[in-house]
Amino acid sequence: MFSFFRRKKAAEPAAPDAAAANPVATESTDAAARDLVVPHEMPVLPPSALPPEMPVTPESIAVSAEPAPAEAPFDSETPPEAPAPRSGWLDRLKTGLKKTGSSITTVFTGTKIDEALYEDLETALLMADAGVPATEFLLEDLKRRVKDAKATDPAQVKALLQDAIADMLAPLEKGLVVGVYHPTVIMVAGVNGAGKTTSIGKLTKHLADAGASVLLAAADTFRAAAREQLAVWADRNRVEIISQQDADPSAVSFDAVAAGRARRMDVVLVDTAGRLPTQKHLMEELTKIRRVVTKADITAPHEVLLVIDGNTGQNALAQVKAFDEAIGLTGLVVTKLDGTAKGGVLCAIAREKPVPVYFVGVGEKLEDLQTFSAREFAQALVG
Repeated sequence: MFSFFRRKKAAEPAAPDAAAANPVATESTDAAARDLVVPHEMPVLPPSALPPEMPVTPESIAVSAEPAPAEAPFDSETPPEAPAPRSGWLDRLKTGLKKTGSSITTVFTGTKIDEALYEDLETALLMADAGVPATEFLLEDLKRRVKDAKATDPAQVKALLQDAIADMLAPLEKGLVVGVYHPTVIMVAGVNGAGKTTSIGKLTKHLADAGASVLLAAADTFRAAAREQLAVWADRNRVEIISQQDADPSAVSFDAVAAGRARRMDVVLVDTAGRLPTQKHLMEELTKIRRVVTKADITAPHEVLLVIDGNTGQNALAQVKAFDEAIGLTGLVVTKLDGTAKGGVLCAIAREKPVPVYFVGVGEKLEDLQTFSAREFAQALVG
């Protein structure tokens, strides 16, 4: 499912030709390289401080030229588990978005390209919760593409719509990079029922399978049995967990980050309490967790993820705006797309609040959580 690349550091300064000095980096340019990238230990630098020739991207990431420490956790360049084929994932994604896509594809069953077609398409997009701004933009863009392509058949318009949606969603396509910071501290938030803790468990599984050392922080002390649920995932994935009964969530988070640094962990995943944006006291607690995490590591948190339920449609956009204002989001995990006819909400997010979408989920199985691809999503949505 995810791809991890262990990059061995050279004993001498890196050669000018990065590709020659690091053959694994060359291999990472395949389709799977969009996924998670776990290089060897990196210097603790903010992204803005990285030199231009070493951009932090899913395909290419800065590699230190310093010798690797003897206790380096990554001693193999072969992941324990090969990533699942993307072709099978596309089929699952199409099945998951069938409810959304069927209402859109029926628009193109006619034989004419006329104003009625665009009106029907506008209705279908709005019903899919694409939102007014995104719908208006897509219709204008589509009409321009139809004119430029001199399209005469509705099937051609359908293909052009796929292109328009893919281009709109492209800014959301970004891979989660792990390893620039040591440990990489990932704070995860979301409302109750969105699948937050389950998504953390799945992400932990793939990180652990790739050889990364993971420490979980059970900072969701608000929901009953949340600690127990996370503990099950920790036991299943054989990773460590910091958990304290009736403890302050900020204190648990602080202890986890401090322990992660002391134990030289690769990733610290902080599970925070599920809450609604309207619960002011809980949102304030979330901002407190973020502040306290920074006290444990001045560069942390390095990623702040929000898990949103695809069934909630436009409410998901409202959550993104509220949580981003409170804690500054760096990425999204969109779950439960298999049970909704509102998959167009990603278009609304792209148009109104373009926070990167790291992962999308269409089911309960481990392989049902995959990295987001704008082109694949557009194909599944208008398939």
